[in-house]
Amino acid sequence: MNQYIRQQLELKNNRAKSKARNSSRAELLAKTRGLNSQMHEPVEEEPTAIDYPVLDRDALHGLAGDTVRIISPHTEADEVALLIQFLAGFGNIINRSAYFCTGADRHYAKLFLVLVGPTATGRKGSSWSEVKRVLERADATFSNCIQHGLSSGEGLIHFVRDPQYRKTPIKEKNRIVDYQDEMIDGGVEEKRAYIVEPEFARVLKVSQREGNTLSSVIREAWDSDRLRVMTKNATQASNAHVSIVGHVTKEELKKTLAETDTTNGFANRFLWLCVRISKYLPDGGNLGETNLNETTRRLWDAFEFAKNVGEMKRDAAASDFWREIYKPLTHGHVGLVGSVTSRATAQTLRLAMKYALLDCSQVIRLEHLKAGLAVWRYCEDSAKYIFGNSLGNKLAEEILDLMKSTNIGMSRTDISNTLQRNKTSGEIKTALELLIEVGRIESFKDQGTTRSREMFRVKRDEQNEFYEFYPPSSASGP
Repeated sequence: MNQYIRQQLELKNNRAKSKARNSSRAELLAKTRGLNSQMHEPVEEEPTAIDYPVLDRDALHGLAGDTVRIISPHTEADEVALLIQFLAGFGNIINRSAYFCTGADRHYAKLFLVLVGPTATGRKGSSWSEVKRVLERADATFSNCIQHGLSSGEGLIHFVRDPQYRKTPIKEKNRIVDYQDEMIDGGVEEKRAYIVEPEFARVLKVSQREGNTLSSVIREAWDSDRLRVMTKNATQASNAHVSIVGHVTKEELKKTLAETDTTNGFANRFLWLCVRISKYLPDGGNLGETNLNETTRRLWDAFEFAKNVGEMKRDAAASDFWREIYKPLTHGHVGLVGSVTSRATAQTLRLAMKYALLDCSQVIRLEHLKAGLAVWRYCEDSAKYIFGNSLGNKLAEEILDLMKSTNIGMSRTDISNTLQRNKTSGEIKTALELLIEVGRIESFKDQGTTRSREMFRVKRDEQNEFYEFYPPSSASGP
């Protein structure tokens, strides 16, 4: 047994020994909750197998960081929630005025994000209230863009719809001589939509209903500015600039996020961020309007600057750094975490754009890219904390459980028969390839028959020891 395995087993044993201590410690923390609230300190959370994410200070660059530092002492909300909603709101307000080209694609300053935290103590709603106040002080029209209640793709398109026309006949002496376009809906001039969904689990459930177009339209809204569904009387939208902010608990998310959401690109268009209460303020905050005057002025200047930016570029230092991080960002992770974080490069780019624009810069500099990367790293670590070592493939997890029950291994035929032949050979092949890729199983040749068969079994090497220390059933946290 090598040193790595011994270390992991020792950690496993230590964790087992401390389990009893943790339960009594939890009772003590509950008893001291009142004392902590008086001291304005948050109650410490119970330890989990995967560490709670920590925000790198690089993320608090420039005006975004200054705004968070002004608001944070006066609210119980997580500074991460303040920061990311400020960036998302700013990106929505400036509309499609600035973009960055990657090949033939244009990336605009819009974000989709979900705050993941406890129902009452996550302070997700209060974080949005504080940020909304700042943004509306700098742009009074922003309140017209805020909407909620996503229920269908058609409903989202309707909020930013174009004018609708229909062909009507032109008659002379009761004969149709031509046709003309008649306007039946004037559409809307405001093409910005900032969607806030306090119950994001409901959105996930609705999007999974048969025939519902919400998932596909949301994906389209992240990719482009043209939205449409293929129905007979379809409305459409052009020049749409949509941002989405959802609030959900960790338990609701894991329960309602369907496998199709993680494989069709829906989930990886969102940033997933863990948030929690930052402090206890029994008497509330004391942030006066005058405290926001300088922030409002700087934010208004950034809005005015962004109106005429157009295409953005990276400077030499940022380009060099981008080349260093591009490959690791592109390859990412495996399993469910890999599925929900597979747009790392695009998300990091969009975040960096906002930091540059808040600095009134048309060029993304090194500090802007590092700030965007710091936020992305927090999102990535949040995904690890939320989803743990889940494979994101129910069949793969079922096969893994089957293999754990035998020491001799299983062939594809054995797996198919055990599953009562309810799965196709292609589905089984995909699941086996995923299990091999993440290091959970290995293949070998069965030499005990006249014709050797490919067999599969749970790995017994150090990778398997790692997963014993972080078991899949509990790795994603309590």
